Amino acid sequence: MKTLVTGGAGFIGSHLVDRLLADGGEVTVLDNFDAYYPEARKRSNLEDASRSPGFRLVEADIRDASAVAGLFREFAPDAVVHLAARAGVRPSIEQPALYADVNVVGTVNLLEAACRIEPRPRFVYASSSSVYGDRDTAPFRETDSVDLPVSPYAATKKACELLAHTFHHLHGLPVTGLRFFTAYGPRNRPDLAIAKFTDLIDRGRPVPMFGDGSTRRDYTYVGDIVAGIVAAVDRCRSHQIYNLGNSSPIELHAMIAAIGEALGKEPIIDRQPEQPGDVRQTFADVSRAEAELGYRPKTTFAEGLREYVRWRAAMQGRLGAG
Repeated sequence: MKTLVTGGAGFIGSHLVDRLLADGGEVTVLDNFDAYYPEARKRSNLEDASRSPGFRLVEADIRDASAVAGLFREFAPDAVVHLAARAGVRPSIEQPALYADVNVVGTVNLLEAACRIEPRPRFVYASSSSVYGDRDTAPFRETDSVDLPVSPYAATKKACELLAHTFHHLHGLPVTGLRFFTAYGPRNRPDLAIAKFTDLIDRGRPVPMFGDGSTRRDYTYVGDIVAGIVAAVDRCRSHQIYNLGNSSPIELHAMIAAIGEALGKEPIIDRQPEQPGDVRQTFADVSRAEAELGYRPKTTFAEGLREYVRWRAAMQGRLGAG
């Protein structure tokens, strides 16, 4: 199968690319190596994939409608996995127009290009648990209202879900949205909490703990996320949305303590006020994904954290050797 992966040099995307190539697929990655975090990190994510004869990298921006349309005509993918986005809740508060431009306009360009080729590809795209907003009832179900986002990032993800449904309704495009719940693991984005906190604790620096430490997140190991994406691609026939989480939220203070344990170091806590755009909890009900995709997350938080710490140590060793 020929798959186009946007944002394929990123954290989740590169793991997906490796999985698709290992399964014998042909993969084209579309990535613009945005400067949100170092380009060298993203290129290193593709080192293994670049050795495969089934791999191709196209450097372009999803906001470039002409480049996107040309790639679809040339490659004619059987499936599209759209992961490219401007990420991060807090930065979106400072740059809402940029987030709308990349996330919404870029997604429209991809949906439109997918509808202009025959046969039309299966289209699977990344949404986010942030669309659920700040709610005190849990777990979160796909049937819950998502009309009250609390950050521009979340609002763009909700907009993309609406647009995907619209293109399905108008053009019959098979589309599946996946609401990711706090992915973590090897190749973790450096701006995400687990990566930042691990670095601080390892260096003996204070860790900022926003609020009283009771906020909780449904941390989901990247390997489980990738398994869910692959299953969604295989079963993408009409229009559907699924939660991909672990259904086992971890409180902030427990997450910090777990990182300290994995490193064998005692965290130093720097208490900070709550941050705008943060939500009290995320907690996925994955019963729909389990029933329809066969999705069953297997990795506990402690196991996944150990894998991340091992990967990080190996990366540091490589950098030191270089």
